This record gives sequence, structure tokens and C-alpha cells, in this order.
Amino acid sequence: MSINRYIDHIFVLPEDDANRQIANGFTNDLNIINRVIQVLSPAGGWTQVMDIFTKNHVQEMRKFNKEILVLLIDFDGRKDRLNDIKDQIPGELIDRVFILGVQSNPEQLKTSTHKSFEAIGETLAQDCSENNNQLWQHPLLIHNQPELERMIQSVKPFLFRQTS
Repeated sequence: MSINRYIDHIFVLPEDDANRQIANGFTNDLNIINRVIQVLSPAGGWTQVMDIFTKNHVQEMRKFNKEILVLLIDFDGRKDRLNDIKDQIPGELIDRVFILGVQSNPEQLKTSTHKSFEAIGETLAQDCSENNNQLWQHPLLIHNQPELERMIQSVKPFLFRQTS
């Protein structure tokens, strides 16, 4: 099923296959409305994520103003990576582009949590939909908090099923 680009929607651009599996797990959560989110093919590295973003998504996001893009990367222990990436995002798109990822790499998070990549993604989705954020508080994910809060405000109204 393809995304209707004229309604609110999200594309997730993962750095690698581990991040893709986490994103797929996120979309597998029962609280997610699947028709508004699509996980793209892995880019092959964080610099390739930025190349694909610049070459393929900047113009598309300008054309489709309901589009949100999540760049799912490994921070590789680099505290400056978030700002390096944000500096490459055009100012008019910064409110619709979110950069999330594991402080080191997904493999370390998988080892630390004793969960599969998909189970990690599903737990992260549950945390978002239930305002729980327990796994998001993990030492390898806590640095995402400002981006996560910003993103949830933008996507929660159309990404999650309404619970009573």
C-alpha cells in the first residue's frame, strides 16, 4: 500500500538494516495507523541518509507539505552528530524532519535490553502512544528526548489510534 501524500504522513529513512528492523517493529504496534507511515530502504550509513535526504526528499517535502521525515541513524557516540545533521536541513523543513537513533548503535541497545530489534521498535511505539517513555529513558536513547518531544507533538494526532 502506498502513502497518500496529500494527508499527514511519515517516511522513515533508516541508516542500516538494524534501524530498519526497529522502525518495522514500531509500525507493527497495534496503536499505529499503518496507512500513514512507511519505512524506506536502508541508506547504508548516516552520510548516505543525508545524501538521500538532500537528493530525493528535500524537493518532495517542499511539494508535499503534509510529509514528515524521520532520519533514523546511529549516533556512534558522537555528541555533535545531531547538530551536524540539523545544519544540513533547509530551514523551512526543519519542523518536519526528526533525527532519532541509538547513542552508539542498535546492536548495543539490543544486547542491553535483551530484545530483538523489532521488539525494541514495538516497545518504543507503545511508550509513545501511552505517554510512558520507559524505554526512551534508556541510557542509549535518552539523548533523543528533545527530538522525541518535538516529534510526538507533530505526529501523535494522526499516527496513533485513539484510545478511550
